[in-house]
Amino acid sequence: MEVILLEKVENLGGIGDKVRVRPGYARNFLLPQGKAQPATAENLAAFEARRAELEAKAAEELAAAKKRAAALEGLELTVEAQVGGEGKLFGSVGPTEIVDAAAARGLEIERAEVRMGDGPIRAAGEHEIEVHLHSDVDVTIRVIVTGTE
Repeated sequence: MEVILLEKVENLGGIGDKVRVRPGYARNFLLPQGKAQPATAENLAAFEARRAELEAKAAEELAAAKKRAAALEGLELTVEAQVGGEGKLFGSVGPTEIVDAAAARGLEIERAEVRMGDGPIRAAGEHEIEVHLHSDVDVTIRVIVTGTE
């Protein structure tokens, strides 16, 4: 199925790109989220009429993400967790705990923006976590897990 992208989609394309995707991906994700339209002649004409508006909106979102990235740059969050012997945690520290720690510092991070490539943190110490604010903006923050026995 061919669609016209209305915003930049990671690993797919940018605004205005005409791409071929699987029908289920288009039907279940791209179209309901407003990220794409079917690539018909009338939709192409309507997109060209709105192109400047969509590109201005995308530039505004990118600027807002860069502003948030500047606020999060070099951030160190401290999370307390129960620790057993040898520094291993009882349980784990996941995105929810990181979002809560950021909220306690007055910073707003969405749970879906926290990317933990190695999975939840299961040991005390310092860990690097990536925060994905926009398809072009990623910030690395340091999470320090301190143990309470």
